[in-house]
Amino acid sequence: MPLDALCLSGLVHELSQAAAGAKIDKIYQPGRDEVVLALRSPTQGNVRLLLSANPTHPRPQLTRLSRENPDTPPMFCMLLRKHLAGGRVLSVEQTHLERVVTFTLEALNELGDRVERKLVLEAIGRRSNLLLLDGDGRILDCLRRVDSNLGSGSANQRTLLPGMFYRLPQPQDKLDPTAQDRAALEELLAQAPEEAQADKWLLDTFGGLSPLVCRELAWRAGGSTDVRLNTLGKSGQKKLLDSLEELLESVKEHHVTATMMVKEGKPFDFTFFAPGQYEGSLALEDFSSFSELLDRFYEQREHLERIKQRGQDLIRSVTTARDRTARKIAHQEQELEATQDRERLRELGDILTSNLHQMHRGMGCLRTADFYDPEGAEVDIRLDPLLTPQQNAAKYYKEYNKAKTAQEMLTQQLEKGRRELDYLNSVLENITLAEGEKDLGEIRQELTDTGYLRRPSKAKGREKRVVSKPMEFRSSAGLRISVGKNNTQNDLLTCKQAFKSDIWVHTQKIHGSHVILWTEGGQPDLTSIQEAAQLAAWFSQGRESGKVAVDYTPVKYVKKPGGARPGMVVYTTYETAYVAPDGELARRLRVK
Repeated sequence: MPLDALCLSGLVHELSQAAAGAKIDKIYQPGRDEVVLALRSPTQGNVRLLLSANPTHPRPQLTRLSRENPDTPPMFCMLLRKHLAGGRVLSVEQTHLERVVTFTLEALNELGDRVERKLVLEAIGRRSNLLLLDGDGRILDCLRRVDSNLGSGSANQRTLLPGMFYRLPQPQDKLDPTAQDRAALEELLAQAPEEAQADKWLLDTFGGLSPLVCRELAWRAGGSTDVRLNTLGKSGQKKLLDSLEELLESVKEHHVTATMMVKEGKPFDFTFFAPGQYEGSLALEDFSSFSELLDRFYEQREHLERIKQRGQDLIRSVTTARDRTARKIAHQEQELEATQDRERLRELGDILTSNLHQMHRGMGCLRTADFYDPEGAEVDIRLDPLLTPQQNAAKYYKEYNKAKTAQEMLTQQLEKGRRELDYLNSVLENITLAEGEKDLGEIRQELTDTGYLRRPSKAKGREKRVVSKPMEFRSSAGLRISVGKNNTQNDLLTCKQAFKSDIWVHTQKIHGSHVILWTEGGQPDLTSIQEAAQLAAWFSQGRESGKVAVDYTPVKYVKKPGGARPGMVVYTTYETAYVAPDGELARRLRVK
């Protein structure tokens, strides 16, 4: 869900307590839409404040998740460092019932004088933005510059450019529920259409309420999320207003609870209260802070999004090569199918050879008995009028031999093409496992070595080769488990580093990481094997499946064929376990 105004108020209260008075040590911009301030808080020590203006999940929060920063800081990051480095957070405030958060800061200007600066985060969907203002409210710069003359043409489009005075977004044409007394609320409810759904009436009438909150209020009043006002009755309508006032009072008094709804073990939604509308169909998980909840909720989806942004060129190149290979395979399969009738060409050649006396130059067709047909039916054989009878017979034999040779060559080419397609699909899967630029750089090197990417210029070619490390885990019994993030690491783990007695684990018939369970010369326990299999299932294409077949065998039974692509192996004498992918297990066992 987008972060609604009421939920944001609880988050802002939390940030105000942690960040007010904190000193700004460092400023980073790890992504196109996010800025991280490293703070020294008087109450919480060293913390990281994330300001995300991502259109799909904008928010401010304290974060414990590490984010890899680019080698060269973006211009907006350099501007923030110029104006804010060494400064101090004075206050954190939310515009009333709006998804706009203002961080008032104290910093030093070029002359060493203390000046006031403001960072304004507008967490409003696709128009989300982060702006730096001077003490007079003038825009110094922003993540997304907006020129109303070049914008979408909206009448309410604001100009957001350096040098312009900042003004808040146009408020919605809705009522402020906190400004209405009970009599006003009852009057509004009395004037509402009787057939209107309770949640939609709340959503259309009052600002600051999200669809989830409105559905919850309707459920509390009438026992259903789609109950209509005319079916509530007097008691139900009274309960609806009581619930609304109670919810607003809890926000005002900061009596809120960071709650995440979990569906089938995966984060589904979050809010600031324990919703009853799902009636047990979703699990509820409480967190000690909204920042902790948001880290958990957005960890996986933001990781995939960052990798997609940074590895867009890789994804595009590999996808193009994969699609080209798939089209080539489809075309070769059609050609191979056409060669299946080659025996008929030889038979027609035999029939023509035995009937040369009936043929003469200039004939276009010969009708004769087919001695290959069990019933001896007649057959029409096309002839080339420009060829002699002997040449027409030889033509059919030639086409037969050509089809026979084509079948042999096409079979070899199809086997090679399918291996190529298998390899490219594995690279695409590896890109999703990349955790930063080093991992992507290693995949780039692999694709360059295999000929899918051009080699860099001589100047760049002298750069050191990127070397990243596999993911490391520790089983419940204390055994080390290594998981390769790309084919280069898979080869290194399986073919060079692992001992013959260590256990190699991999998903059956689908792409995934090579997993090594280090036995340290002993016999691994079943729990460690089970956990290694679950990790192999999680870091594979079967992550979204309920059950995944995972093969495991000692490394001595795993071989790399000569000339095979990176990460491609064959194995024998294995056992198979059927396990459920478990992301929570991966988080718990991960060695940081």
